Amino acid sequence: MNEQTDPPSVADENFSFQKITAVVGISLLAVKFAAWAMTRSVSILTDATESIVNVVAAFVGLYALYLSSKPRDKSHPYGHGKVELISSSLEGVMILVAGIVIIFEAVDSIMDPGELKQLDLGLILLVFAAAVNFIVGYAAIRKGRKNRSIALVASGKHLCSDTVSSIGIIIGVGLMIILDAMGYEVYWIDSAIAALFGFIISVAGVRVVKTSMDGVMDRSDEKIVTEVIELINQKRHDHWIDIHNLRVIKYGPLLHVEMHMIFPRRMTVEQQRIEMLEAQDAVRERYGDNLDITIMGEPCDDSLCRVCGIDCDRRAVEFEGRIDWTFETVTDGDEHHGSADVDQ
Repeated sequence: MNEQTDPPSVADENFSFQKITAVVGISLLAVKFAAWAMTRSVSILTDATESIVNVVAAFVGLYALYLSSKPRDKSHPYGHGKVELISSSLEGVMILVAGIVIIFEAVDSIMDPGELKQLDLGLILLVFAAAVNFIVGYAAIRKGRKNRSIALVASGKHLCSDTVSSIGIIIGVGLMIILDAMGYEVYWIDSAIAALFGFIISVAGVRVVKTSMDGVMDRSDEKIVTEVIELINQKRHDHWIDIHNLRVIKYGPLLHVEMHMIFPRRMTVEQQRIEMLEAQDAVRERYGDNLDITIMGEPCDDSLCRVCGIDCDRRAVEFEGRIDWTFETVTDGDEHHGSADVDQ
C-alpha cells in the first residue's frame, strides 16, 4: 500500500517560495553587476546596489519564514509568526538605506562624471532582470497575501519596487543611447535618473517599515475583521443575539480570533457551548487549521430585548429587529447594543 503524505502547510509553502526568491535574487545580482561592469553607468550601478539589498533581505526573510513555520510550544503559545514582522521591518530599513546611498552616489557622479560604454548590451541585461524580478515579485505578493505572510509580501514588494526602478533606468539608458547617437552629452542624465529612483526606493522602504510597525502594534485589519463578520452572518440565527469585543491578531500565517457572544439568558452552559462551536465552524470553514478562535458566551439582559427574537417570559420590550453587525458595532467593547441600529 502506498503511504500517503500530508499536504504542505501554508508555512511550508511560504518557506519554499522564499527559497525561490533568494535564488532569483542571487542570479539577478550577478546579471546587474555584469551590466554595470560593461557600461560603468551609475544608474545601472544603482540597480545593482539595490539587488544586494534584495539578496540579503531574501535570506533574512527565508530565516524568518523558517522560524514562523515552527509549531507552537510552551515558550511560544501563539507560535513564532511575529518573527516575520522583524524580518519585514529590517527589509524596509534596508530598502530605505539603499535608496539614500543611491542618492549620494548620484550626486557624486554629477560632480565627477565617468565615461559610459556598451550601453546597448547593458540595456539588454537590465530588461531581462526586470522581467524576472516582476514575475517573481508579483507571485510572492499574491502568495503572501493568500497565506497571510507579511514577510513574503515584503519580499515581493521589494522585488516589485526593484522592477519599477529598473524600468525607469531602462528608459533612461535607452534615452541616453539615442541622445549619444545624436551627439549630445548624456552623463548628467545618468546621474539624474539614479537620484530620482533613489528617492522612489526610499519611499518604498518607509512604506514597508510602516506596514511592519502596524503588525507589531497589532493594528486591526479591517478587511479580515469584516470577512469574519460576514462568515458569522452567513450562519447567524436568533440565538446569536449580539457580538462584541471581536479581535483579530495575525501571527505570521496564523490568525487568532476572539469575541464575546451574547445568548438568551435561560440557555444552559452546554447549549451555549454548542452554539459557540457552530460559530467557530462558520469561521474555520474559511481559514482551516490556520485559525485559533476563542468565543466567550454571555447571557442577555433587558437592554437587549428589542433586538432579541426569542420567545421569553422575561421580555421587557417588544422585539424590533436584529442588530446590524458591522465593523464598528462588533469590534467595540459595549455589551449593551440595545440602542444600536436594527434590521427591520
